[in-house]
Amino acid sequence: MARKLIRGAIIASLYVTITFIVAPVGFGHIQFRASEALTVLPIIYPESVIALYVGVLLANIMGGFGPLDIFGGSLVTLIAAYLTYRTRDSWLAYLWPVVLNGVLVSIYLAPALGIPYWLCVITLGISEAVVVVGLGHPLLVWLRARRIT
Repeated sequence: MARKLIRGAIIASLYVTITFIVAPVGFGHIQFRASEALTVLPIIYPESVIALYVGVLLANIMGGFGPLDIFGGSLVTLIAAYLTYRTRDSWLAYLWPVVLNGVLVSIYLAPALGIPYWLCVITLGISEAVVVVGLGHPLLVWLRARRIT
């Protein structure tokens, strides 16, 4: 139990830290937020569902997009992380953070940025997919190869 709690705290901390290291390209409708690579961790670490929620909540508090992003973005992450965990044996696990961030976050992000909703969905979805697949999948492969559980 202590190992899972510590791992969850590390994941949340990493999410916040990585988000702010890449802040110039981590906010907006095109987000190469490298910390989103961590959204695949529920595939192997169930405790990361809550850890990702906490990490996004803290990052969005400090990110400056306001209450809608703080609570809305965090809730989207919680749902995506839970669905990633539930579909961990399927390619669908990679799809949830991409689709839910693209479709749901764009609801409040597009008007805040003054851009069309569907443009926001597409650009946010593509940038999310690049990070989730391009960084998240290799991260999982690396963790599994080292049997870090």
